[in-house]
Amino acid sequence: MVENHQSSGHQSSVSPICPWHSLGYIIPHKYTDLDAYQFYKVAPEGMLLVTTGLNLAEYTLASVEDQMPDFYQALDLLAKKPVDRISLSGVPVAAALGRDRMLKLLEEGSKRTGLVCDTDLEAHIATLHHLGVTKIAIASRWSDAVNEGLTEYLRQAGITVLAIRSKGRSLAQNKSASALADHELAIALGTEVMTAAPEAQALLMPGGLWFAIHAVKVLEDQFNKPVLLNILSTTASALRAYEKSSGLVAPKADPRWGKVLSNV
Repeated sequence: MVENHQSSGHQSSVSPICPWHSLGYIIPHKYTDLDAYQFYKVAPEGMLLVTTGLNLAEYTLASVEDQMPDFYQALDLLAKKPVDRISLSGVPVAAALGRDRMLKLLEEGSKRTGLVCDTDLEAHIATLHHLGVTKIAIASRWSDAVNEGLTEYLRQAGITVLAIRSKGRSLAQNKSASALADHELAIALGTEVMTAAPEAQALLMPGGLWFAIHAVKVLEDQFNKPVLLNILSTTASALRAYEKSSGLVAPKADPRWGKVLSNV
């Protein structure tokens, strides 16, 4: 597996006139909105997001299985672009497949493309391990079935979920949710679950469609513990990989976006 596929190699210094790192991102739906909006808020200047999409109908294994042919097409498309790594967005996708199958799928994707392949959920796990966190609380917008799959996936990675607070919604409902209402929901659910589980070392609020980026500072200021969002963990994983593969220090993200990116 080789980082920096189809590029001229890592430069001795970051160029101010072109992207220095490109992240290929397979999102579960056909359009890109909050994924890119939040990425370009939190990522250091010069990181580029290259997206392609699936057309997931619902948060179920059957829906995920239906998208497998499109997933391979998305891998092939991104492999032809000048991206440094590929990440599959969608924590419910990984939770539905289970960790063993997800890891095998990522390994297969890496062999197919010649690129490091990741997923938001594995990025969360890597970030939690990086921070030394083993006990977490979860706030989500998913059903009990999705949350149970997520809990088991994390358990297999050595992460214990102490408490969950959720407002269960369908994929269609999450797609049409108000950004402001979701910001307020993130603060409400995050506050409730962290209060209920004071032993939790971090708060996980997964969901690429969840506009929660501005809730991170509010919750971290209140509880003084890391808050993980998909885009934060995936960006942090990409930055750590860049530094490891290049031997260079990556440009730093703005610390106002929280502890995940401040502790790369």
